[in-house]
Amino acid sequence: MRSAGVAIMAGVVSVALVGGIGCAYVQAHQIHGSPSEVARRYFAAWSRGDLSRMAGLSAHPPRDFADQHRALSRGLSVTSVGLLPDPVIVDRKNRAHVDFAVSRDLSGHGQWSYRSTLRLGIVDRHWKAIWSPSTLHPGLAGPGSWKITEIQAPAASFVSRDGRPLPEDGTLQPYVAELSERFGGVADSRSGWAVEFQPAGGPVQRLKVLGSAPENKIRTTVDRRLQAAADRAVSTVAGGAAIVALRPSTGEILAVADRLGARNAFLGLYPPGSAFKVVTAAGLLSDGLSTGTTANCPGTVVTGQRTIRNHDGSDLGTTTLREAFAQSCNTTFAALGVERLRGGKLGATAREFGFGGPIAPGPAAARGSFPDPGSDAELAEAAFGQGRVQASPLLMATVAAAVADGTWRSPRMVGTKLIRRYRDQVQRTHPLANAAALRTMMRAVVTDGTAARAGLPAGSAGKTGTAEHNGGADHAWFIGYQGDLAFAVFVENGGSGPKVAAPLAARFLRSR
Repeated sequence: MRSAGVAIMAGVVSVALVGGIGCAYVQAHQIHGSPSEVARRYFAAWSRGDLSRMAGLSAHPPRDFADQHRALSRGLSVTSVGLLPDPVIVDRKNRAHVDFAVSRDLSGHGQWSYRSTLRLGIVDRHWKAIWSPSTLHPGLAGPGSWKITEIQAPAASFVSRDGRPLPEDGTLQPYVAELSERFGGVADSRSGWAVEFQPAGGPVQRLKVLGSAPENKIRTTVDRRLQAAADRAVSTVAGGAAIVALRPSTGEILAVADRLGARNAFLGLYPPGSAFKVVTAAGLLSDGLSTGTTANCPGTVVTGQRTIRNHDGSDLGTTTLREAFAQSCNTTFAALGVERLRGGKLGATAREFGFGGPIAPGPAAARGSFPDPGSDAELAEAAFGQGRVQASPLLMATVAAAVADGTWRSPRMVGTKLIRRYRDQVQRTHPLANAAALRTMMRAVVTDGTAARAGLPAGSAGKTGTAEHNGGADHAWFIGYQGDLAFAVFVENGGSGPKVAAPLAARFLRSR
């Protein structure tokens, strides 16, 4: 019996040792906390004004974390903050986000409400808040100064296309504020207040106009349902992103979701990358090529004394123009651009798509840029949207809309009569040659090309773009259409158009 007892004890000791090793392994690889718990603690600390606790719950907060929060509160004379978070959504095993509504009382000047997103992730085996300035307000990219300015309240308010109020808490608000400033008129007896932000070294941005609602209402072209879908989609992206949606048959702007800041969905200029191949393809079709024309797509080509490589190193060999477009062959378009689109041909085609011309949507908008190439090397780069070619998300949305409808139209957010008050803003419309062939090519991108795995719904067509630029990761683009809806999706420093922007477009289309 005694020896049996020793044997049992030895067995117990053995099990305990194995268990101890297992516990040590689990503890070494255990993920501490949960996204829901971190979010709960973060918002509780924010409600108390405990900035130190908020920073402690965040991964690598900037040194001026507390200063950025205090700058907003002091600049706007905030007396109270209300926070209402939605349930936490786990994006993948190590990333999550929670959308939330924030409402601030501005010391007798009114209440400012909007929605933003807190992102969470696993850092050093702990769930942490992944803070950025856009957590404080959508679209912020860095620190700056805040102020509340007294203004003459507009005589008119702007509403959605169906006459209902526009969303108060989305990224559309800076665009509505500018419409109020430019077209709202002035009420002699009423004053109001404007929330303004000035980034370091940048111009003042008017984010919200506060005051009693005027009786006169002016309809915009914004569709509330599509605006909500676009805002939901961009809220899932960490960093700057924008979606602009248009109605191809009219040029009406249906939605603007802008987390780039500074109204850069309209004012920002970025290299469009391979999304510009729609324009180059239009030039090649006008020069006599067809979708079935034989084309070469080597992995690397030297043209105009410039070495051009395909983004993913793919080599299709001998193929067709349609397939080279669907698979986004840089080498094909660079070589054909130099061979067939010299003498200003590509520039003329770019102008047909709005590059270099005025855009008059109501709020201010930047012209796209296509400087005349000074050499074959510059022409080779321009043929796939690099070099000095630049466009805004708004302009690229008009490119997709022109293909969908067969007519390029100036985009607009309000009625043409209102826009025509400004003599320099003329609404332009002209037919687009070879639109049917371009539709075939853009459809191929979705059915068996670079966007085939993006989850886009049936009937979608488009073009991916991955654009190199000076500094940071590549920009990600996807422009496209489905029925009488055209759009541009842009993710600043997003990396891959096929892997990032096209799936974002799918989320937008499927949630509307």
